[in-house]
Amino acid sequence: MTSVIDHPDYFLLDADLTDADRALRDRVRAFGQTSIEPIINDYWERAEFPREVIPGLRDLGIIGTFIKGYDCPGFSRQAAGIVAREMGRIDGSVNTFLGVHSNLCMGSIYMLGNEEQRQRWLPAMARLEKTGAFALTEPLHGSDSVSLETSARLEGNTWVLNGHKRWIGNGHEADVIVVFARDEADGNVKAFIVERQASGEYPAGYNPTPIVGKIGKRAILQADIVIENLRIPTENRLENCESFDGVNRVLKATRGGASWEAVGHGMAAFEMAAKYALQREQFGAPIGSYQLVQEKLATMLSDLTSMQLMCTRMAELQERDELTAPMASLIKMTTSRKALAMCREARDMMAGNGMLLENHVARHLTDMEVVSTYEGTDSMQALIVGRDITGISAFTRKQSLQTAAR
Repeated sequence: MTSVIDHPDYFLLDADLTDADRALRDRVRAFGQTSIEPIINDYWERAEFPREVIPGLRDLGIIGTFIKGYDCPGFSRQAAGIVAREMGRIDGSVNTFLGVHSNLCMGSIYMLGNEEQRQRWLPAMARLEKTGAFALTEPLHGSDSVSLETSARLEGNTWVLNGHKRWIGNGHEADVIVVFARDEADGNVKAFIVERQASGEYPAGYNPTPIVGKIGKRAILQADIVIENLRIPTENRLENCESFDGVNRVLKATRGGASWEAVGHGMAAFEMAAKYALQREQFGAPIGSYQLVQEKLATMLSDLTSMQLMCTRMAELQERDELTAPMASLIKMTTSRKALAMCREARDMMAGNGMLLENHVARHLTDMEVVSTYEGTDSMQALIVGRDITGISAFTRKQSLQTAAR
């Protein structure tokens, strides 16, 4: 019988997986353990993406996750979650690459593009012949991305874009970048595709610079992108995005990936802490024999199990199209907080050894600091849930109070 340390699934949730989903889990896990884990620390320390894993990722048959057709697998929400969980269990940087490429970029083209556009880009991206990026966030607009300021102006058969994007994963070297900009004519947000040229250069006006000095997810780079009179042909506007509602459609479809990744990091933290507790001896006995350490491990397992239950339920609700934004926020807030606490506990249990990359836990810890930030910080998720509880929006509270004072 597999021990809870080797496979932390205390409530036997994976026993209810289909044979296909179980095979997917094992396939992704094996690839991660044999092809990613042995090399990732070196890439992480150098702050470089491990491009050598791309052929293996392609052969896993996971690119495009929930997309049906176009050489994509058409996964269920549970299956897509398993991919994020198992990748997060190995490394957050590779998982972020997959999330940006498969879900956000390809998902935008699938949901917001017309049939010709889907055929033009998705099959090559599904084969990882081309990689993607998703340019929404701006220096002054993260949590309030709805207020984005990058502009688009139609001149004849060409759109002219101006603005500034930041924290764009793979935005400095992707072949296909979805850029969101506000149409000067009607004030609505539209989606555009920037294509890297055959020469490897980007069209004039697209100026990306990798962001350096990060403490987490160092093996996937984000770009700061200055856009100056970038000219995009009209056929590269995703025609089914007519407002920010289009952005929300994509975000709703991809919602939950960060929560599943947090479960993966939590699983890794628990495994590493439990194994270390049995191997490390102090005062003549394994530290796992002491009451304090056993209490910590029990708490970690409790937190992990609650995260697994929440994500499993989330997938069920998504399949029935019953998952609400506040529900997703509660799950993201909870999984991020618990997984980060677990990684911190595991690092603390290893003491000085937990500081070393070779023991992996420090990488999971700093990667979880990133997960707690993207797709909505814990604080923003709490405000969304708070609004659902009280019926009062804290986002506009200051403005409302100022209006009432007049």
